[in-house]
Amino acid sequence: MAAFPREVARAAEAMRPLFAETPLQENDYLSRKTGARVFLKREDLTPVRSYKIRGAFNFFRKALASGAKGDGGAEVFVCASAGNHAQGFAFVCRQLGRKGVVFMPVTTPQQKIDKTRMFGGEAVEIRLVGDFFDDCYRAALDFAAQSGGLMVPPFDHKDIVEGQATIAHEIAAQLREGVVPDLMILPVGGGGLSAGVTRYLAETGAATRFAFAEPSGAPSLRSSLEAGRRVRLDKVDNFVDGAAVAEIGKENFRLLKHFEAGQVRLIPENRLCATMIEMLNVEGIVLEPAGALAIDALKDFSRKELKGKVVVLVISGGNFDFERLPDVKERALRFEGFKKYFIFRFPQRPGALRDFLSLLGPDDDIARFEYLKKSARNFGSVLIGIETKDARNFDVLRKRFEEAGWAYQDITDNETLAGFII
Repeated sequence: MAAFPREVARAAEAMRPLFAETPLQENDYLSRKTGARVFLKREDLTPVRSYKIRGAFNFFRKALASGAKGDGGAEVFVCASAGNHAQGFAFVCRQLGRKGVVFMPVTTPQQKIDKTRMFGGEAVEIRLVGDFFDDCYRAALDFAAQSGGLMVPPFDHKDIVEGQATIAHEIAAQLREGVVPDLMILPVGGGGLSAGVTRYLAETGAATRFAFAEPSGAPSLRSSLEAGRRVRLDKVDNFVDGAAVAEIGKENFRLLKHFEAGQVRLIPENRLCATMIEMLNVEGIVLEPAGALAIDALKDFSRKELKGKVVVLVISGGNFDFERLPDVKERALRFEGFKKYFIFRFPQRPGALRDFLSLLGPDDDIARFEYLKKSARNFGSVLIGIETKDARNFDVLRKRFEEAGWAYQDITDNETLAGFII
């Protein structure tokens, strides 16, 4: 066995006192939909509900084994994160009895702060600094330099990559002897997970094809592969917060740069929401947006491509804040075509609303009605949200609106305008 898989095996063995291996579950629902044998590697079932605990633990393990305690010898570890890395870091600090300081932006939701504090207990101090992550990260680096603390990166480090690769080690042991995945779909943020898993399987001789699932609003790996070098994105959509990374890790891109850009599937955020709702309603599985990326990527493969294949999907996390559920449901309805938003030029006269409502069918419902302004003396601009049970009903509605002489604009897919008024 090559050196890297041997080190990964040691890392996996060292983790077992902290938590059991996560299950690899064959999913009947997704298997029936695709014609493949679909297995889910359930990283949402670790003690911190994400795979980040693996890389954090391995970094600590290697640092402590080498005697490293920070530049000045202080026994303090430092991280900057508002999400899963902070929680994994905090859990490991408490389990190993090491002092940790977590830097989070002031804007971090209280739920994430509370969970990090719960996992870390007395071992972890949380400091809220800056409105944006970059400010928080700089503060963490400054603190580590001044205190002699050791910075624990979220993804861009060989020991983090090695720790995340334990997922592949477990998958290989959990599949029936002789069964090798034909296709593995990996979610991508900073690239630590995908770098570790692909390297492990390549060096153990597995003939597995890979696909990567990346948010459309944060295509750092796809953009870098297209350019042939690491690219820092000017703008990132933070909706998929667990994978919204502006630049792929340096070490991680070194391990991933031989892949083709076409192997990275860009996942539309609204479509991802539909997948999250589907898995919650059908399978009872609670997923954060990043945790649903690999499942959603199945939609980009034809049934012919997948039929009879063994497909493994890594489910990276389930830290979902249910306060986000209304937004997720809203996005899902818009993607599936069950909900649309219009701005109507509404006449200011008695009976106008009754005339408008008479055009709706039995399965159509007004979800929102709001006057925006009076466009003229006799007309006003009205925002109207309509939900329906069948997306085809909107074709009927448009025809009725036009025949009745209503002036309107469909703003459902106008992200700029919708972002301001919906």
